[in-house]
Amino acid sequence: MTENNATSMDYAEHEKTYAGFLAFTKVGLIACINVVLCLLIFGLGSGYSNLVGTVVLLATIIAAVIGLFAGKKGWIASAVVFVISGLLAILTVA
Repeated sequence: MTENNATSMDYAEHEKTYAGFLAFTKVGLIACINVVLCLLIFGLGSGYSNLVGTVVLLATIIAAVIGLFAGKKGWIASAVVFVISGLLAILTVA
């Protein structure tokens, strides 16, 4: 059996695909948690909670897009937004 036939596996390409899948999973998970925090702010907040929730939701979307293009360390942008949105949720809901 030769190494260049159609059934041979390209491990380098497989590793790149797997790394991309892991990066997408990390960014997507943190973005989902951020959306849940936005729902918490919208539902339980008072006063300026609609404004805060909208800003956090837009920041979540922007951080997720940046994170998807950043590669392995792309989850950091979403994690920063998560920490900030958590603090804003505490301030808004409490």
